[in-house]
Amino acid sequence: MIRPLALLLTLTVGTAALAQSMPQLTRDNGAPIGENRNSRTAGENGGVLLEDTTLIEKLARFDRERVPERVVHARGTGAAGSFTATADLGKFTRASLFKAGKTTPVFVRFSTVIHPNGSPENLRDPRGFAVKFYTDQGNWDLVGNNLPIFFIRDAIQFPDMIHSLKPSPITNKQDPNRFFDFFSATPEAVNMLAHVYSNLGTPASYRTMDGNGVHAFKLVDADGNVTFAKFRWISKQGVKNLNGAQANAAHFNYLTDDLYGAIAAKDFPKWDLMVQTLTPEQVAALPYNGFDDTKEWLGVPFTKVGTLTLDKVPDNFFESTEQSAFAPSNMVPGIEASPDRMLQGRLFSYADTQRYRVGANALSLPINAPRVKVVNNNQDGALASSERSANVNYFPSVVAPKATPDRYRASTATLSGVVDARPISKTDVFTQAGVFIRGLSAADKADLITNLSGDLGQVRDDRTRTIIVSYFYQADADLGTKLAGTVRVAMPEVARAVREYAAANPAQVASN
Repeated sequence: MIRPLALLLTLTVGTAALAQSMPQLTRDNGAPIGENRNSRTAGENGGVLLEDTTLIEKLARFDRERVPERVVHARGTGAAGSFTATADLGKFTRASLFKAGKTTPVFVRFSTVIHPNGSPENLRDPRGFAVKFYTDQGNWDLVGNNLPIFFIRDAIQFPDMIHSLKPSPITNKQDPNRFFDFFSATPEAVNMLAHVYSNLGTPASYRTMDGNGVHAFKLVDADGNVTFAKFRWISKQGVKNLNGAQANAAHFNYLTDDLYGAIAAKDFPKWDLMVQTLTPEQVAALPYNGFDDTKEWLGVPFTKVGTLTLDKVPDNFFESTEQSAFAPSNMVPGIEASPDRMLQGRLFSYADTQRYRVGANALSLPINAPRVKVVNNNQDGALASSERSANVNYFPSVVAPKATPDRYRASTATLSGVVDARPISKTDVFTQAGVFIRGLSAADKADLITNLSGDLGQVRDDRTRTIIVSYFYQADADLGTKLAGTVRVAMPEVARAVREYAAANPAQVASN
């Protein structure tokens, strides 16, 4: 018998009686945790606060769970090349790489996300698309994926999500029962789940997939004016994917072999960099939160700003692809972080995990070193090789002063709101997933159902299967109905789950 779906609501909201019977979640020092799903922010769209010790500890501990392999994006392939700007973005940003005709060297690392180093490349997964620009103002890392959105909107949930997707600590096997349990309580993930379980989750080639910066970024011009932007790489080879049967038949290294083979044949892959821009007022007027990374900026036009070309395979895989260290915090003047809560957490987490994984001097390695002179007071640590001889390793100093010009100060922002750990208010989670689903061809919709039911059908818990189906039904009723039939969920139970969700979330409106 299917257990009452109201139980999910009871567990989510919690009661005093249940709370007393549950173990108290704590930090490593034993202090009890009162909030473990939302980061502390300065108002709804304010920055995430460094004082959020739960967030910092979770991310720092998570970053140190594997030695020496990356916790995520472990299976990677890299190539070098160049980016040539075709449009001048000076009216939006003082970043020097966006001057028409200017060429900037780059290194790109493609990857899977969940699966370990040495795993087959044909497994379903988002694909990392990380680009390191060696600009004349320092390195800019645009670290993203082939998909335009993400599963969650707050970095405090990232360790939990990855734990659910990684192999069980008991069986050491990836288990749909675990990750769908997590996603059943995370409805905002339905848009990303629709993307991943479509054939976009199994690209035919790294050359034939698009890339996305995913987050909104802040562009700042020479006068300090702010514009928000999203970046997307459009493959000039076109987008081509494999269905489930084709992916299962693909050989172990098919993505790497394809990329390396094309470069060896001088069939150099290219991508156009496209940008969407919105003023702060336009972002505020969106019907959803414009800094929610589970959403795209639908209907906002793209402008081409340049072209990326990859033309060189690394001479040494380990010293380049494996030791490459990408971090969204590696930004240049004119490009800053938006209030996107997932991005805010990544600003800390990515740099921290690279300092742990590669070492304190990771950015001194040739693959990571900027092509401009580095001047700071950082010193020592593993593999230090700066050969500095200066006696002054502090700031300020009258003997050996170092400049900090005002023109390189970050932009200012006025913040308002109560400091608290609460979710964003505009949380419509189904509309864009429905737009994506209805944009698929009939064949791709059928593949989405087949791909998704292959994993969801393994879930033993009736409640979890029903909740997931109800999410897809609220995104697109036709697909949800067909999915229910493939994973043994009765439509009356789906209807009840939809009613209960609506009762618990009255501000949200289903898209269908």
